[in-house]
Amino acid sequence: MAPSPLQPVERTGAEHLVAALETEGVDRIFCVPGESYLAVLDALHDARIEVITTRHEGGAAMMAEADGKMTGRPGICFATRGPGATNASAGVHVAHQDATPMILFVGQVARGFLGREAFQEVDYVQMFSGLAKWVAQIEDAARMPEMIARAFAIAMSGRPGPVVLALPEDMLTDVVSAIPARRTEVPEIHPAPEQIAALKALLARAERPILIPGGSRWTDDALAALTRFAERWDLPVAAAWRRQDLFSNAHRCYAGEAGLGINPKLKARIREADLVILFGDRLSEVPSDSYELLGVPRSAQTLVHIHCDANELGRVYQADLAINATPLGMAPHIDALVPDAPVRWAERRAEARSQYEAWQTPRLLPGNVQMPEVILALREKLPETAILTNGAGNFAAFLHRFYRHRRYGTQLAPGSGSMGYGVPAAIAAALRHPDRPVVCIAGDGDFMMTGQELATAMQFGGAPIFVVVDNGMLGTIRMHQERHYPARMVATELRNPDFAAFGRAFGARGEYVDRTEDFMPAFKRALEARVPTVIHLKVDPEALTAGQSLSEIRAAAQKA
Repeated sequence: MAPSPLQPVERTGAEHLVAALETEGVDRIFCVPGESYLAVLDALHDARIEVITTRHEGGAAMMAEADGKMTGRPGICFATRGPGATNASAGVHVAHQDATPMILFVGQVARGFLGREAFQEVDYVQMFSGLAKWVAQIEDAARMPEMIARAFAIAMSGRPGPVVLALPEDMLTDVVSAIPARRTEVPEIHPAPEQIAALKALLARAERPILIPGGSRWTDDALAALTRFAERWDLPVAAAWRRQDLFSNAHRCYAGEAGLGINPKLKARIREADLVILFGDRLSEVPSDSYELLGVPRSAQTLVHIHCDANELGRVYQADLAINATPLGMAPHIDALVPDAPVRWAERRAEARSQYEAWQTPRLLPGNVQMPEVILALREKLPETAILTNGAGNFAAFLHRFYRHRRYGTQLAPGSGSMGYGVPAAIAAALRHPDRPVVCIAGDGDFMMTGQELATAMQFGGAPIFVVVDNGMLGTIRMHQERHYPARMVATELRNPDFAAFGRAFGARGEYVDRTEDFMPAFKRALEARVPTVIHLKVDPEALTAGQSLSEIRAAAQKA
């Protein structure tokens, strides 16, 4: 006879932890092993959970964050105490700003040593309190199932985000009885009928509406409803910063991305709108153009703000209509909204689409490698299921401007602006979706922050392609230097390795490309090889942005 689900089970604290992860459906964790959680490593030996050993805790945490983005359930990272935890904090920050469910488990000193500044001891509640939704230390092994269930609920509910749980070393070996928890599910939040009626009334009165989807907790069903809503009302759609895969970029309603390097005509369109429907996003500093697109706290545009977390409504913007609802909770209600008469802005929607397509027309840049042409070639070659990842740097602006995401779940990019994100995200994506092409576009400085994770890719499989855009500088900071302190370069020049040789040193394929026409043959070989590949793409330092060369930026600054 099977034991009752309410019958206590006797296990070590570590075994209760791993059993709870299995109950939650965790199939993969990312870690750098440490002596502070040896008991957990032993409990994982017989578990149905794949253990991915990374080369740096920052890489492990970013892989876990990317996994959380892809699955909608917490990505799991384990790090040892002290330096392991501080290294992992970069990934926790990404999860926090990107609203990604994630749980970081950190080893801790034995309970009897706490408060003495023992070897590698850190007060994690104090350290992570501003970066995570919840931070706790589990000092009673009997509470392990309760604490794990709570961590999953907090990480996934409201505005998703990271949770940090500290694990005292001796607690993990305590043998205790505890009742197992069930798999955690969080409820969807639905709008009130009068709010949907108010939304329809605002749309009926509008002349210049625009829809801005963003944030997290989206599903395929919710996005299908969003697409039908936009089609039915013929709404121009501007994706929020690094959320371009929430709406097909090939759709007639898509008008571009509200983010860094925004199309000036799209920026003007949002400013001139008489109705802005902000769905799922916070519209923080970057997508709001430093909080200038909408007024704070009140905007000239009528604002409808739909968000899964009530705490975000009214936090910055006082919306004319604030709706606390999750994307899936909102889906059937917007699906039922039908215009009572033909909309009045069809011509404006078509104009917005035309301006987006014109924005994707490249200009000639200095040098033998034309980054817009490279991205356009990738757009033509890759299937709509391909996953594109990137970290931070000017190189990413070419990807965001010229690529077209056509399906949900094809963009892994840090809204936090973290350098080094693209490499671990690509590895996590290749492990989660081994049947889909995964391409990381990385800058030279960006790649060097996590490039050692090539060893992880080689060890655990998958075939991500890493395109390293090498201009010999930290381009974004150089751009700002030239704008604010023209011709006074400090600290932004880089002396780089041969990235193709770097890749080969790990056992990956490596190719060097310094002409546009040579890129696609190299890329096709990488696709066919089905092993990790590094393509060293050498670009001219003058080709700093899609709109201005380095010299043009400097000349404009000096003239000003």
